[in-house]
Amino acid sequence: MEAPSIWFLRANLLFFFFTTTSSSLFDSISQFQSISDGKTLVSSGGKFELGFFSPGTSKNRYLGIWYKKIPVKTVVWVANGCNPINDSSGLLSISSTGNLVLLGKNRSVVWSTTSVKQPQNPLLRLLDSGNLVLKDENDGNQESYLWQSFDYPCDTLLPYMKLGWNLRTGHKWSLSAWKNPDDPCPGNFTYGIELRPHKYSEGYIRQGNDKFYRTGPWNGLRFSGSPELRNNPLYDFHFVDDDNEVSYMYTLKNESLISRLALNQTTSTRERYVWIEADQTWEQYISVPRDYCDKYGLCGANGKCIIGQNPVCECLEGFKPRSQENWNTMDWSQGCKRDLPLSCQEKHRHGFIKYVGLKLPDTTNSWVDNSINLEKCRAKCLNNCSCMAYTNSDIRGKGNGCVLWFDDLVDIRLIPDGGQDLYIRMPAVQPERKTELGAYDKVKTAGITVAVMGAVVSGMLILGYCISRLRTTASKEKIMINEIVSQNNGGRKEDLDLPLFDISTMATATNKFSMENKLGEGGFGPVYRGMLKDGQEIAVKRLSERSGQGINEFKNELVILFAKLQHRNLVKLLGCCIHGEEKMLVYEYMPNKSLDSFIFDPKQSKQLEWWQRFQIICGISRGLLYLHHDSRLRIIHRDLKASNILLDKEMNPKISDFGMARTLLGDQTEGYTNRVVGTYGYMAPEYAYNGKFSIKSDVFSFGVLMLEIISGKRSTGFHHQNDGVTLIGYAWTMMQEGRPFELIDECLRNSSQNLSEVLRCIHTSLLCVQQCPVDRPSMSSVVMMLAGEVALVQPKSPAFFMESNGYFEADYSSSKHLSSSTNDITITILEAR
Repeated sequence: MEAPSIWFLRANLLFFFFTTTSSSLFDSISQFQSISDGKTLVSSGGKFELGFFSPGTSKNRYLGIWYKKIPVKTVVWVANGCNPINDSSGLLSISSTGNLVLLGKNRSVVWSTTSVKQPQNPLLRLLDSGNLVLKDENDGNQESYLWQSFDYPCDTLLPYMKLGWNLRTGHKWSLSAWKNPDDPCPGNFTYGIELRPHKYSEGYIRQGNDKFYRTGPWNGLRFSGSPELRNNPLYDFHFVDDDNEVSYMYTLKNESLISRLALNQTTSTRERYVWIEADQTWEQYISVPRDYCDKYGLCGANGKCIIGQNPVCECLEGFKPRSQENWNTMDWSQGCKRDLPLSCQEKHRHGFIKYVGLKLPDTTNSWVDNSINLEKCRAKCLNNCSCMAYTNSDIRGKGNGCVLWFDDLVDIRLIPDGGQDLYIRMPAVQPERKTELGAYDKVKTAGITVAVMGAVVSGMLILGYCISRLRTTASKEKIMINEIVSQNNGGRKEDLDLPLFDISTMATATNKFSMENKLGEGGFGPVYRGMLKDGQEIAVKRLSERSGQGINEFKNELVILFAKLQHRNLVKLLGCCIHGEEKMLVYEYMPNKSLDSFIFDPKQSKQLEWWQRFQIICGISRGLLYLHHDSRLRIIHRDLKASNILLDKEMNPKISDFGMARTLLGDQTEGYTNRVVGTYGYMAPEYAYNGKFSIKSDVFSFGVLMLEIISGKRSTGFHHQNDGVTLIGYAWTMMQEGRPFELIDECLRNSSQNLSEVLRCIHTSLLCVQQCPVDRPSMSSVVMMLAGEVALVQPKSPAFFMESNGYFEADYSSSKHLSSSTNDITITILEAR
């Protein structure tokens, strides 16, 4: 009787085993179960999934965790990142000692965990937080884990994950970016909280051993150099510094939100993303480094960086450049030194200059005491000849705690909205600046106040009359602008709140439109450099009286201004000026001018390394995606080309010149026109021959632009070895013949590039320039292709590919819409300068 019972029991166990491992609906396995390649675990709420995957174009297999319900496979954790399995033999199980073991071919151990104690009843479970935990089921404490994946982050920080140190065990929590989208093995791009006893804790991003970006120290509310950590509707931020741990983590105010923080080796950025369900895409919430001033130690020792200033670096008060010659060439690496040395014999006569709104200096040479106030902190600094600066370590409430800096002050930048106070030591002959008035000053000020009040009252009466007249003029201008926008915006009328500049402001800003301020001239008219009274640099487009094309462009750009576009990769249109026959558009000024001045110039092109070109490509793609999908109006640019990509101080690309743009309403994605405008070499075939424009015609132009950035060659006037083939045709030939890297700009060939990244860009560009619009990807797909988040399909023969009998133009060669009339078609021919 006993044998059949045992057989029945074993049969039931086997049935349970096979049904469990063949399903992806379970969130856990026990010691008698395993997960093979093709099987998965899914967290109880269906948020995360554990299984085997192959990243990018790789065929290697890795054990990882990704979001279950997001169509774009986004991996957040990898077990065997540096030890891939090259077939489908992978098997995850719990060993007899209660540890996780990942086996590969021939049952070789690929990866395993180490637990300090052996559990009686081990269980592996995937939680809805994305945490993979190994616990003892007999342990009544539900949050007592033998091992957890959250202790071993990869490139992604999820809510409730920690960065920092466990002081009891010495274990470090930090992020390491993948080497590339095809290889999850940690590269040299890392982010973590660095532990230094009795010093001010802060986070660093490093490239290898070199500091790349610094968060600034934690001041009780946030990292002092990270204004994005201020109160916001999405996140709460937590920092612990006690005897057990030093750690930082973030949580979500709304648990239904999906968000992650990731390191990107390719772009050298740390990015915080939010999943937008309606658009089925990851939206970037913040990316660091944010700007040029975020580059670690840019201004050297005792210098500070001020974004928007030219140049961005200046010495602290009481300091001067160590090398004025280098400083004048914008080489600030040697930093600044004191005008007058500090004398320790006179230390009690020293004073302090108070700075406000700063990212505090690097805390490598710092000391912290959280038990004393600011007054005692000042005294402690004054008594130590080596102390260079001090401030509160905790700014909550009225402030508390003390931090002292010794030696040079490094990596300071101005953060007007969210920075911190810093008191910097000065010699006795440079006393600290007074923040209160003396008794005599107060009496004197009272007398001045009485005299001034009378003048103010009279002035206000006069000012009121002037404002009344100005408002009347401004109202007329607004009515005129409303009419223009209404005519060019499908007849829709809205109460527009448009920024208006008066003619005198424009004249003053541009030095009366002097030739010295003239930047150039286009079909619209001349463009002038200017500066407003607040110091903001601007570019002013002035409509030429002779420009027939210009008035249409002016109207178009007003529609774009009405759309209130806000994106880091679009040039910001600040406003306009209408005064009689004068019509002007006012933009933010771009000091590095346009992209074509770099990529097509033999000398300038050498300044653009591959990583910069790739960032420019990615920036343009994000800007175009915004125009097509995320802006208030769907906008087709229709004239995307290198000369219409402007570069800011940090070489960030900005799409400009919306004079030829068209807006589409609702779900529209295309339109027709009898007036074809644009630039030869960038125009999609269906637009050039049939007047049909769409988001896909912009994609075509972007593909051409990508090839120009990669090759350094103009698409127009390109002839390879006198065979008449176009740049697109040449790129296609190189791909077909297995020689794609011959397309790379010659000035880059002797330098190191990410070849897989270059190849991905060439491949993507050929998909963008496909003959038929339906074969071209959308910009959302292009952005994911460039990020390596989707597989690339094989491109067909692209548009305008030269065959033996001439250009291959498919169905567009017999277009009925093409007209020779200058009223119907406006095409710019670009030739090498």
